[in-house]
Amino acid sequence: MFPEFTLHYARLPERFYLRFDPVPVSEPRLMAFNRPLAEALGFDLDGFDESRAAQWFSGNSVPEGAEPLAQAYAGHQFGHFNPRLGDGRAVLLGEVVDREGRLRDIQLKGAGMTPFSRGADGRAPLGPVLREYLVSEAMHRLGVPTTRALAAVTSGERVFRRVPEPGAVLTRVAASHLRVGTFQYFAARDDVEAVRTLADMAIERHYPGLLTTEPGAGERYLGLLEAVAARQAALVAKWMGLGFIHGVMNTDNCSIAGETIDYGPCAFMEDYSPTMVFSSIDEQGRYAYRNQPWIAQWNLARFAETLLPLLDDEQESAVAKATEAIKRYEPRYEAEWLAVMRAKLGLQREEKGDRELVEALLEAMQAGRADFTLTFRRLSEAVEEDAPALFDLFEASDGLAAWLPRWRQRLEREGTEAIGEIVVRMNAVNPLYIPRNHQVERAIAAAAEHDDFGPFETLREVLAEPLVEQPGREEHSRPAPPTERVLRTFCGT
Repeated sequence: MFPEFTLHYARLPERFYLRFDPVPVSEPRLMAFNRPLAEALGFDLDGFDESRAAQWFSGNSVPEGAEPLAQAYAGHQFGHFNPRLGDGRAVLLGEVVDREGRLRDIQLKGAGMTPFSRGADGRAPLGPVLREYLVSEAMHRLGVPTTRALAAVTSGERVFRRVPEPGAVLTRVAASHLRVGTFQYFAARDDVEAVRTLADMAIERHYPGLLTTEPGAGERYLGLLEAVAARQAALVAKWMGLGFIHGVMNTDNCSIAGETIDYGPCAFMEDYSPTMVFSSIDEQGRYAYRNQPWIAQWNLARFAETLLPLLDDEQESAVAKATEAIKRYEPRYEAEWLAVMRAKLGLQREEKGDRELVEALLEAMQAGRADFTLTFRRLSEAVEEDAPALFDLFEASDGLAAWLPRWRQRLEREGTEAIGEIVVRMNAVNPLYIPRNHQVERAIAAAAEHDDFGPFETLREVLAEPLVEQPGREEHSRPAPPTERVLRTFCGT
């Protein structure tokens, strides 16, 4: 069933990981399987056996050719450095080459206590597994680079967090699990050769265009820093355009490949508020919505620190090169964010006042406590004249009423394009359906409390087509009623 494993990471020196076999669970049951992703990865699905798959995706049976391991990494967690984190509940089975020739990691999350668990049980509750499955797949459908969910299995065992919960194992697919924290682990130990090995692996795997650059003078590694910064700028701009709040942007959750990784206490905003925080552990608001672009830059600065010995033999020169690269993140992010927001407003050309136009709408949304997702979706109904459904989203709509004429004048300067074409273009980037907190929590509660995965399956189907109106599923597009508002999300570790 599994495609052939290639085992690139397992062939690194053993200080990069610790060998670890998944800990078996008592009663594995396959509750979700991403068949299109499996096909894209090259799985042989003829005669697919659900019970056999449950054994593999729970870790009870190791697929032929896999060499399970727990990766070593460090990380700044809420600004505080921990020199030894590592996979505390995850196991990398190995890598496969998908049907497009791309290398992909296959990892089990919740596979039991590893040497990096630091006294924890290494398991995952069902709720966070369902959340990561739903949100990561929704992000993929929305065009956001992300790790993906291949399968989810219930374990038949209880996991103890705030209360006892059913246990589960998630199979995650990633371009790689190289993180800023992976580099920090070895930089903290002054292991320059290990940092060089990781940098060469990242270049070969994610940025092969840099292979033509000579490594001797450090230009290849400076190019790596610039390339990672560019991907992070584009990634966070996409988050901001969707009202997505990651919730735990620690350096060990900052992917060198530029993917969204670790869907712990994440959430999508409903009422627009730039200071919005959902994570129960982010008590100071470090990872609030508005802070995400600058936290990404801070994480990149930590990445740059690990690369200093590779950038130049002279410390002062290396620091200068790294500093300039990090400074270039700001205009790069600004350009990415404006491109995202222009598209959401139906604009294709660039004008000097576009930032002010976007900010004026966001200010009107904040004053009116308007739903982020539906405001942008319903703007397409107001291209020519005021749309009641748009105004209904605002508790106070004076700001919106003043803004709409400015926007329409800006649209007119785009040219003589037909209104219908503008509407189509806007609806192609502004989703109608997102993983709203209360809908996700309903699906989790039904599964965890009643073993009912019907709401999960329905939500999974809805989120597979987030841009297309789905008659009969209007409830899934609406904000939470006051009695179901979810203001705190939890990590599950």
